[in-house]
Amino acid sequence: MPDGGVRGSRVRLDLSYDGTEYAGWAAQPGRRTVAGELDTALVRLFGEAIGLTVAGRTDAGVHATGQVCHVDLPAARWAEIGATAVRRLAGLLPPDIRVRSAAPVPDTFDARFSALSRRYEYRVTDAPWGAEPLVARYTLAWPRKLDLAALRDASTGLLGEHDFAAYCRRKDFATTIRAVRSFAWHRDGCGILVASVEADAFCQGMVRSLVGALLAVGDGRRPASWPAALLERSGRASEVTVAPAHGLTLVEVRYPDDPAEYAPRAELTRNRRAP
Repeated sequence: MPDGGVRGSRVRLDLSYDGTEYAGWAAQPGRRTVAGELDTALVRLFGEAIGLTVAGRTDAGVHATGQVCHVDLPAARWAEIGATAVRRLAGLLPPDIRVRSAAPVPDTFDARFSALSRRYEYRVTDAPWGAEPLVARYTLAWPRKLDLAALRDASTGLLGEHDFAAYCRRKDFATTIRAVRSFAWHRDGCGILVASVEADAFCQGMVRSLVGALLAVGDGRRPASWPAALLERSGRASEVTVAPAHGLTLVEVRYPDDPAEYAPRAELTRNRRAP
């Protein structure tokens, strides 16, 4: 942590962004990323920003309305301007990234490992004319009619703790076991189908793969039992089409209500789950 004259201040940032023009969250040399833009703005404002850590590292083109991150800032500078940080960051960040709140948290808070769950929404329209222009940047246009009841039926088989290897991009020394707490579909007031899925965590590509499998059920190409049957696989299911990134939005990250639980939760999360 930065010394800041006394000690560093850990700050929680809640933010939203339109991921259309970004190569994802994580900083990458020569590419425009959400973390890169945010880190640049934080350094300009505070002089130093250490350990920017995010709850969910969204892929290229994925959006967020409920993203959370933490960063360690110089304590003296935070004491001086922390109360106006949100307004000041609005003047430094591009218009497709907004920090909605900036608040001090205990040093034990970890945006990634202290999280209890993440919730994503995926939006898709089956209207014959496609997506309306004002929502096209975050809504997938599907060329076939989708059966809401079939989507709901197939989603129930994915609830609970499973090895989601069939739906994940495999990484060395990383588990693909995840616990899906809820998976629901509804049509909103404009007729757009919205999938809402919550889990303790998601591996890379998991939500978009799940949606891709379910859309094949919704338009009648696969039976409702098919997505759950793929959970028997020990590797990526090549027949699952990954849904496009622009329909996906991270909408919520949940944490313990009691700050005393931040550290125990982080320790539990770090313990690799055995298959």
